[in-house]
Amino acid sequence: MDISNPSEEHIMLREMVRDWTQENVEPQALEYDREEKFNLPLLREMGEMGLLGISAPEEYGGAGLDATACAIVHEELSASDPGFALAYLAHSMLFVNNLAKNGNEEQKQRILPLVCSGEWIGAMAMSEPDVGTDVLGLSTTAEQQDDGTWKINGRKMWITNGCLEEDDTPADVVWVYAKTGTDDKGRVQMSTFLVEAGMPGYSVGQKIYDKTGMRASNTAELVFDDCIVPAENLVGSVGESIIHMMRNLELERLTLAAMSLGIARRCLDEMNKYASERSAFNTQIRNFGQMQRYIGESWAKYRAMRAYVYDTANNMSLGKAGQRLDSDGVKLFTSTAAKEIADAAIQVMGGYGYVGEYNVERLWRDSKLLEIGGGTIESHHKNITRDLFKTPEVINN
Repeated sequence: MDISNPSEEHIMLREMVRDWTQENVEPQALEYDREEKFNLPLLREMGEMGLLGISAPEEYGGAGLDATACAIVHEELSASDPGFALAYLAHSMLFVNNLAKNGNEEQKQRILPLVCSGEWIGAMAMSEPDVGTDVLGLSTTAEQQDDGTWKINGRKMWITNGCLEEDDTPADVVWVYAKTGTDDKGRVQMSTFLVEAGMPGYSVGQKIYDKTGMRASNTAELVFDDCIVPAENLVGSVGESIIHMMRNLELERLTLAAMSLGIARRCLDEMNKYASERSAFNTQIRNFGQMQRYIGESWAKYRAMRAYVYDTANNMSLGKAGQRLDSDGVKLFTSTAAKEIADAAIQVMGGYGYVGEYNVERLWRDSKLLEIGGGTIESHHKNITRDLFKTPEVINN
C-alpha cells in the first residue's frame, strides 16, 4: 500500500489539488513573494473546492476528511508556494479544525459554514510580543463583566491571516487565548474566545514586513483594547484552553511537516533536473561525485520524510490526543530535512539556485520558519525526551 495515497479518494484529492496548484498557485508564487502580498481571492477560491473546511463535518459545510487528506493538501500547496500554504493552514487547521473539534453547537452552526465557504477568513492568536512557547506566560487577559460579556486586553504577535487587506482589515474571526485568572490551586487559567471583526476594541496593530520567508502569507500584530466579546463566544468552559490546544496541536504539527515535505519534493525535483541540464568539463554535472552526494542524500531524506509524515497521518484521529510523540518527531525531522534539501538544491544549481526566478532560493527561505512556527525544534526535543521517559516501551514496540 502507498501510505501517502491510501485510497482512491486520497488519490483523486491529490490529483485535484496538484492540478489546481499548477494552474493557479504556481503562476503567482514568485510575484506574491517578491511583493509580500497575500492572495486573498485565491484562498477564498479554495472554499468553492471544499478545501477550507477539509476536516470539518459535512453538515457544517466541510469535507469531513481525515488527517492524511489534510497532509496531502499542505504538501501539494507547499511544493509551489509555502507562504500561501501557511495562510491556508492558519485558516483551515488553526481556526476551522479548532472550532469543529472544540466549539459548541451554536458556534459551529453559526460560524463554520462561513469559514468553510471562504466568506470569512479565520486566524488563531496565541503568541505575544514577549511570549511564544511559554503558553502559561501569556499576558492577554479576559475579564467577565456584570452583563456576562468578556473584556479582552492585550496584544497578539506573528498572527498569520491577522490582516487581510492592505488597509489593515483584520481577520473576520480569530481564535484567541487569554488569561482569565487562576484556579483554586493557584494555577494560571487560560480560556478561549471567538473574536469577530467589528467587535469594539479589536484591530490590527501593525502588519509585519521584511520577513525572511513565507512572504506570501500576511503576518500581523492584533490589538485587543477593552475588546468586548459576547458571553456566547467563550469556547467551552473557563480554563479549558490547554485542552483545546492539545486537541488541535498534533494535526497542526503534522500539516506543518507536510509543508516541509512539499518544499523538499520541489527542491529535489529542481536540482535533479538542473543536474542533467547543466554541463561542465564536457559532462553533465550529475556525473560529479559531490553533486551525486547532494542528490542522493536529498532523495533518502525526502523518502524518509514522506514515510514519517504519512505513517503519522494514518495513525492520527482528528480531535483526539495520543500522537504527540510522532507529531513532534515528524515536525522536528522534516523541518530540518527540508532546509537541508533546499540548501543542497541551491548548491547544485549554483548562481541560478541563489536567485528567486529558479524557486529554490524562495523555498530555502520559507523552510526556516518551519523550525520555529508551530513549536520550535527545541520544544520538540523537550517533548520527545519527556515522552520517551514516560513510555520507554514504545522504542521496542
